[in-house]
Amino acid sequence: MRRYVGSWNWFELSWLVLFTLIAALFNVLSKDSIFGFTVFITGVLCVVLTAKGMLMSYVFGMYNTVGYAYLAYINGLFGEVMLNLLFFVPMNVVGFYMWRKNLQGGRLSMREMKMKGLLLVGIVCLLGSLLVGFGLSFIKGQNAPYMDALTTVLSVVATILMVRRFKEQWLLYMVLNIFTVLLWIVRTLDGSEDGLMMIIMWSAYLVNAGYGYYIWNRGAKEALA
Repeated sequence: MRRYVGSWNWFELSWLVLFTLIAALFNVLSKDSIFGFTVFITGVLCVVLTAKGMLMSYVFGMYNTVGYAYLAYINGLFGEVMLNLLFFVPMNVVGFYMWRKNLQGGRLSMREMKMKGLLLVGIVCLLGSLLVGFGLSFIKGQNAPYMDALTTVLSVVATILMVRRFKEQWLLYMVLNIFTVLLWIVRTLDGSEDGLMMIIMWSAYLVNAGYGYYIWNRGAKEALA
């Protein structure tokens, strides 16, 4: 298990270098902001380190959280703004503490949910998205309220599962990343300067979510063995 959690393998390094180069290329060609690029890089590092179960993910995650909140604000995605500042910032602190308590020999202890828990998660995500979307639709300047609501609710639930070390977080992140890419495609078509960078970043997250599920599935099964 050590080569999956405590060290970098060829796939992780190749993945990280590839998306960094693609992001840098798009940054130059589309003249996106350097700030947007730094948000991208810290976000990629955060999700890769999370997939590896490493505490440093929360350090990079804090910068990415605040930076992404600003980009969402200037693009009229207020659900994303509230999610990042009111939820992700404190959860970065809580998550760091919770993970640190559950390190065993330098490795994070990973868990697996039961079917009852999965059904509850599905119901919460569906109802929460409808309620939040309805509320966001009344905010002046809000773009794509229900899609924004869906990504907001999925992010909240997935983060709670991540802090509690459940591998099923990655299934939610896959769905979340797909819809967030669509959200930023819409904003890009509407003229967002940072849209292309955000599309690349969330596409990178989608790739990482699949890899993260693979790693955490192994880790959860080993914990039960």
